[in-house]
Amino acid sequence: MSRLLLLLVFALPCAVAAAPDPALAHARALLKSTILIDGHNDLPWEIREYEKAPMDVEAYDLRQHAAGDTDLARLKQGQVRAQFWSVFVPGEVKDGYAKTQLEQLDIARRMIARYPEAMELALSAVDVRRIAAKGKVASLLGMEGGHVLENSLGSLRAYYELGARYMTLTHNVTLDWADAALDEPRHHGLTPFGKEVVREMNRLGMLVDISHVSPEVMRDVLDVSAAPVIFSHSSAYALVDHARNVPDEILQRMAANGGVVMVTFVPPFVNRDAKAWSAGLEQQFKGVVSDAEMARLEKAYTAEHGPSPKATLRDVADHIDHIARVAGHDHVGIGGDFGGENNPAGLEDVSKYPELFAELIRRGWSDADLKKLAGENLLRTFAQAEQVARRLQKERAPSTATIAALDGKK
Repeated sequence: MSRLLLLLVFALPCAVAAAPDPALAHARALLKSTILIDGHNDLPWEIREYEKAPMDVEAYDLRQHAAGDTDLARLKQGQVRAQFWSVFVPGEVKDGYAKTQLEQLDIARRMIARYPEAMELALSAVDVRRIAAKGKVASLLGMEGGHVLENSLGSLRAYYELGARYMTLTHNVTLDWADAALDEPRHHGLTPFGKEVVREMNRLGMLVDISHVSPEVMRDVLDVSAAPVIFSHSSAYALVDHARNVPDEILQRMAANGGVVMVTFVPPFVNRDAKAWSAGLEQQFKGVVSDAEMARLEKAYTAEHGPSPKATLRDVADHIDHIARVAGHDHVGIGGDFGGENNPAGLEDVSKYPELFAELIRRGWSDADLKKLAGENLLRTFAQAEQVARRLQKERAPSTATIAALDGKK
């Protein structure tokens, strides 16, 4: 074999590997022409818990390659043009809810203000379009867990004034007025005060987020809400029977409601093997509150059972496909829930959204439906909620209802 032929033989695999992926090129071009909105990213909590400098927005420098899965360069690479930053407060903490919520709102707002060349606070659907058109990430705030209200509608209004534009009704802990998906039910839906929370959110124009709630609460919210609702980060129960996912019967109601289910990337929610592994670990954690003890138990569990099985980008695409089929292409979006660990293979950080869209292109998704998924569905839902709020504000004053009056609780 001649030297030239040998060179050609060995060069061919490299040439093939370097060949451009037409689906990925298509995805990147499409995302230049639309607004990609992610419904849930826990970066403000990552900043709060930053080991080197807790709560220090300047020390957690997003202009550099950050310790987690989100920074400015990777947001740009992922073509993210709008983001709901989660101002999460753990429901398991038994006191200091309002203090922690105010601190999280402060961290998020300081983070956004620190990068004026790249981010701007968005408070409306019109803001999102205006800011995205300037090439910045339209930055919205989403509260996670109604426990921070401490049963006060006045608190709800104050948080709205501070910029919160959705509230996940519960986190992992059942409240005085709503059952959580991962806790024992006490009310089997919303209490009368819980229904008043939804009505007041409608009056404000704050999106009602029913990720994390029980199916009975989902049903009650869909019965009560005058505005479209969202799931900010959930996937399909029919594919993985995790309590945090959305049953088909609820998906079938989303078209009438007008809302959107934003598919999450959390491995136990999108992959059955990862869910089984995680369920076994959670059994080890029962009754344990110490972080150090949890770390020890997780290390021992991993040594015995091996590391968690990996979810993949294809798993996430399967959930998007399923929700689009059952709820309709007008009612599906993306809520990655970045800010954790063990992200799916192919979706390791916020730079990877084009790869997900490329997978859907290979599956035959049209450009029109991809644009709906990227952000048009959420923007429609948000604008409709704002329209409902303008009507309701003409019809009724802020609610002064209390949980004592409605539910007979102190």
